[in-house]
Amino acid sequence: RGSGRKADRRAAHVYELHTFAMATTMSCNAMFAKTCRPSKMQARSRKNAVQPVGAAGATNPGVDRTTGFETMRKGVKVAAKENILTPRFYTTDFEEMEKLFSLEINPNLDMSEIEASLQEFKNDYNQTHFVRNDAFKKAAENIQGDTRKIFIEFLERSCTAEFSGFLLYKELGRRLKTINPVVAEIFTLMSRDEARHAGFLNKALSDFDLALDLGFLTKNRKYTFFAPKFIFYATYLSEKIGYWRYISIYRHLQENPDNQLYPIFEYFENWCQDENRHGDFFTAILKARPEFLDDWKAKLWTRFFCLSVYVTMYLNDHQRSSFYEALGMDTTEFNMHVLHETNKTVGRVFPQVIDTYNPEFKERLDSMVAMNKQLSAIGESDAPEIMKSLQKLPIIANFVGELLALFLMKPVEGGTYDMASNETALTY
Repeated sequence: RGSGRKADRRAAHVYELHTFAMATTMSCNAMFAKTCRPSKMQARSRKNAVQPVGAAGATNPGVDRTTGFETMRKGVKVAAKENILTPRFYTTDFEEMEKLFSLEINPNLDMSEIEASLQEFKNDYNQTHFVRNDAFKKAAENIQGDTRKIFIEFLERSCTAEFSGFLLYKELGRRLKTINPVVAEIFTLMSRDEARHAGFLNKALSDFDLALDLGFLTKNRKYTFFAPKFIFYATYLSEKIGYWRYISIYRHLQENPDNQLYPIFEYFENWCQDENRHGDFFTAILKARPEFLDDWKAKLWTRFFCLSVYVTMYLNDHQRSSFYEALGMDTTEFNMHVLHETNKTVGRVFPQVIDTYNPEFKERLDSMVAMNKQLSAIGESDAPEIMKSLQKLPIIANFVGELLALFLMKPVEGGTYDMASNETALTY
């Protein structure tokens, strides 16, 4: 239990500095995000949610003896506390989405690439891919101690992220069905993929005797509101960075099979292609709505979203470096590889991106990791709370300075559009 409290305190420190930094940089919470409880629209999606383990809502708090994680009831884990680094559930302005994709309002909406994407999703290449075997449970039984805990954390975070996508895409598919049947069907098919992923991950959690109650999460987790264009930026980045994370882990373990502690990683090659297809669909959406990419505000926002995602991943993974070490990977090398490749990918579409090859980029990321460790040490000390707060202030101020410096670095110009002819001019 002691180690669990320390982990919560470390997460809280990252939450403090990252929230403060984000608000200072762009006042993003006031401008485009708010947190809310599930709306009626999300409630409709619950009927189609991935089935939870056990009856939703039953709460008999306890502690798993093997790992120390809190449980709702036997075999069902209490979800990790929400903070800036945990996967979120999202909602959006569905009426604005309807206007964006309405063929009556937008008769000249370029649907060519979107229609081509639909056939890709209909092919359902991974329909029979996610089939388990006896090796899963046996491998889980052999993972013990701290390694078992970090595997559970990895599976939980991944499952929550996939399930979040399922809920959002399912509702978008429902809402756009009569407005734009092609776009609606793609969102519905993407929700199929995400539900498949979330179910597979939750079943993996049950191998460790701690599954999630996804129905309970649907009804009780807070939903973060993003305006439609920010949903496009965030989900495009999320899908593409997910591709590069999955394929990089897969390739590493193919070269180092002795580090493949659990069979789920063998599925990552085909799995990551789902993420790639999802990202390609959002590419088609952004190309069909060039107003989200063609002005100075778009340049600032795309840089901001890149920076937010990259910094969050770097801090998050370095907090959990023992997971990557268990797979025989160097956390920093893995992160930088994923960031470079993701940045090159999204730079084909986003008008501006961060220069990840600038030595200053990594130096400042490492500096923020060091500052986070300082905050953790302060939080775990026995000093009075008022003293802890005073000790944290200069560190948080320095963190904000590092973040601002990263945002103000000379950016890399990305994909551009020939607005005169209204034709895309992406460079691949």
